Amino acid sequence: MRATAPIARIIALLAIVAAAILAALLLLGGGGGGYAVKARFQNASQLVKGNLVQVSGQSVGKVENIDLTPDGQAEITMSIDEDYAPLRRGTRAIVRQASLSGIANRYVDLTMPAQSAPRIPDGGVIEQDATTSAVDLDQVFNTFDPQTRKDLQRVFKGSAKQYKGQGQAMNEGLLYLNPSLSASSKLFQELNRDTPLLERFVVASSKLVTDVADRRDDLAGLVDHLATTTTAIGSEQAALADAIGQLPPFMRRANTTFLNLRAALDDLDPLVEDSKPVAKKLRPFMAELRPLARDARPTFRDLAEVLRRPGADNDALELTNLQPALRDATVREVESNGAKREGAFQAVTRSVRDYAPIIAAVRPYAPDALGWFDDFSHSGIYDALGAASRVGIHASAFTAANGQLSPVPPELRSAAFESGAALNQRNRCPGAAEHPNEDGSNPWQPAGVDCDPSQVLPGK
Repeated sequence: MRATAPIARIIALLAIVAAAILAALLLLGGGGGGYAVKARFQNASQLVKGNLVQVSGQSVGKVENIDLTPDGQAEITMSIDEDYAPLRRGTRAIVRQASLSGIANRYVDLTMPAQSAPRIPDGGVIEQDATTSAVDLDQVFNTFDPQTRKDLQRVFKGSAKQYKGQGQAMNEGLLYLNPSLSASSKLFQELNRDTPLLERFVVASSKLVTDVADRRDDLAGLVDHLATTTTAIGSEQAALADAIGQLPPFMRRANTTFLNLRAALDDLDPLVEDSKPVAKKLRPFMAELRPLARDARPTFRDLAEVLRRPGADNDALELTNLQPALRDATVREVESNGAKREGAFQAVTRSVRDYAPIIAAVRPYAPDALGWFDDFSHSGIYDALGAASRVGIHASAFTAANGQLSPVPPELRSAAFESGAALNQRNRCPGAAEHPNEDGSNPWQPAGVDCDPSQVLPGK
């Protein structure tokens, strides 16, 4: 019995170790081979790795990776739990915010289609037409002009002063609103059951009432003229009967036209099918174009008034008619200020001929000039991940020595600056604004141009 006791202990110890290894494999190794899909958004909306993926408030996965596509979209890789895999075609992905006060508190909300829809394979892509990026609260406030934002700030501050020290009284007063709020909640739930239909009804009704109110005088005149029109139609009974008699032959001839139109529509089917992919890509563009078109209405209205306005000598068209003929001002000699002067085209031709040598000398430096202007005209760039600032190199009074940032002594600062800077380069060749290429294509010394090809940017 004493000999079997150590053996029993060893067997028990091995069983515990085997159970621990099995648990580690299940917990740590179970993540491989999972189901993942990619969703492409207009921008990443401050998503980070590890953000949750939810369906109706239930966590079904998380964000595994965020990449940038070649066309500037944000590609979000999501791992989906096996209980909800695979996703179906028609799944919509929306980036939502857990609250308005946080920054990285985003999650991806999925809206599932019918289970009969085709499956999305592992590694498949949900295109941008089925995704929606989040709208930050700052973007909403940025739509207001400065005066509106300041007034809104005053409203918040005034509300704070109004309820300061009155919290208990306010809570007691709100208790009496509970029955009214409950009834109002049920009413709005019924109204909001079909939100798009309600929105279209309200917008259409508002436009109708506004248009009718603006045309009330015309509407009154229409009613008066309608009675006159009805009376006139009644007095032409013979002509009306003749028109009705001629209607059947006309309809028979129109039938042939409609048949030909049907064949033309069949020929248009291939064009419509080929236009569908383009139409999907145009939808985000048209959504952004709609506010621009709405805001441009006053501009085009004012432009129409500038071009054509009732009256004499008060619009752009009449101003054009008052100008001298283009032929007289460009190619003919004119008598002006007591002397004959050549036409504008002749004068420009002579000026261009005189400046041709100067332009020929400056022309090779056009890329350098454009690059210089570009640096002064861009403060940053935007891509699907948000804004990114440009990086500039600045001379510093500190240097890194032995892994520590130490100040440069004042007496050595001039030498330290000159050791890393290229000075007195006043005769660069074209292309010297960029680092030299490996093929030696820049800097380039054109024939007849006095420049120094050794004057290049410091470093590599």
